[in-house]
Amino acid sequence: MSQNRPPAVGIDLGTTYSVVACLDDVNRPQTLVNGEGDKLTPSAVLFDGTDTVVGKEAVKAVATDAERVALCAKLELGSRMYDKVMGGRQYPPEAIEAWVLNKIRLDSQRQIGPFEKVVITVPAYFDETRRKATQDAGYMAGFDVMDIINEPTAAAVAFGYQRGMLNPDSRKQESKKVLVYDLGGGTFDVTVMDITGRDFVALATDGDVHLGGRDWDQRMVDYVAEEFVRQHGIDPREDPNTSGRLWRDCEDAKRTLSARSKASVACDYHGRTVRVEVSREKFDEITRDLLDRTAFTTRQTLQAAGLEWGQLERILLVGGSTRMPAVRQMLQELSGKEPDHSVSPDEAVAHGAALHAGLLIDESLGKPPRFRIQNVNSHSLGVVATDAATSRLRNVILIPRNSPLPVSAKRIFRTQKENQRSILVRVVEGESASPEDCSPIGKCSIKPLPPDLPVMTPIEVAFRYEVNGRLTVVVSVAGKEIAHEFQRENSLTQEQLDSWREYISGVPRYSPETE
Repeated sequence: MSQNRPPAVGIDLGTTYSVVACLDDVNRPQTLVNGEGDKLTPSAVLFDGTDTVVGKEAVKAVATDAERVALCAKLELGSRMYDKVMGGRQYPPEAIEAWVLNKIRLDSQRQIGPFEKVVITVPAYFDETRRKATQDAGYMAGFDVMDIINEPTAAAVAFGYQRGMLNPDSRKQESKKVLVYDLGGGTFDVTVMDITGRDFVALATDGDVHLGGRDWDQRMVDYVAEEFVRQHGIDPREDPNTSGRLWRDCEDAKRTLSARSKASVACDYHGRTVRVEVSREKFDEITRDLLDRTAFTTRQTLQAAGLEWGQLERILLVGGSTRMPAVRQMLQELSGKEPDHSVSPDEAVAHGAALHAGLLIDESLGKPPRFRIQNVNSHSLGVVATDAATSRLRNVILIPRNSPLPVSAKRIFRTQKENQRSILVRVVEGESASPEDCSPIGKCSIKPLPPDLPVMTPIEVAFRYEVNGRLTVVVSVAGKEIAHEFQRENSLTQEQLDSWREYISGVPRYSPETE
């Protein structure tokens, strides 16, 4: 690593597994191994008394100490607390993610030396609240998070690197339309990209933050458990440790079915046993609706991009769950093309994040960028306002979904009565006109307003949505910007973040000079 340049590190913070990569001296992304010598670190945390164990050993403990293991905390980002009490205590999900990131930091430092600056990836369909929570998790782990980048976009950058598109002498200027199908352990994304030369432009994105390989695992768990109930009249899922062992065995069987036509799963509970043989055909049958959900989203995203299947250059497979043969078969039937799995489904996202980290570090050093990324937002952003005609609350969209980022927008609202002394600006994310069907992002309460304002005084609300999916809100009344604090839903305060940072990583908060 060059002495004049900090390490360029990218982290794929996954639901079930996480991966870290770093650029070498000639800007090649390399996957770093963890302390156990593995490229993939399970995103699992075991709370063992005063000890916190992360990774492979935490996953093993699911079979014996399931009630003290936190799994898939990524799926609960944006919630106030992780939905499980461990050791008599509940934790914010971003704190659990921070323990995973802290292990990655410590293990990686043994190979590349101390570092702070990182790029962390998120599902393209993550909303603003979850992106903020991911950034907070990185802070608590002792990192300076330079940027949050969408996982499909990172995979497309890794694909471009592998194809030689990032080389300074590359003259490949023809436009390539690439669909990235990213099915991970807990989330699903699909993004349509236009790659022209060294420009990576997202045209449309969609997904499901509650659909991933774990759902396929659960279908097999239920299939085996229901056979156990049929034979013995008791349910092995009622015991957390038995359920944990069954989940591990079913996950292994799912992997087996990607290579073989049959797999068997044994389940022992209360001295009774069943062994269930599952064929690939049966597994595909009991998970068909899950696959159909991804097919529907894929078609919708292609339509939103204004493209037909024949206009796609490639369909890029990312995420470990795309190894399932049914995924490749479904995409081939939809598109008439053989899906491309030339990039590693496990490592591509981290490699793209490392390349993006190198880009940001070079820019900070005054070097010209090697490539350019332009993303779109995955959800519309709006303000809750009262409809003058109906007196009902509605979501007034300022920034529609799939808008190129960064983007700014503003809208004029008006006071409702004479001498109004306060206003509440509620920001939501979603497509519905009804605020109840949207996700709350945050709010700002502005009081007191200037005195003696007439009714219908204009109130300007301005949004600035950054490339990393983070939002800034500015409110102006009678042409004057009003100071306010934007309070996000379920976010930790800076004081809480600083406390968690020192507790988890042992790294003090930033000094004022470096903030």
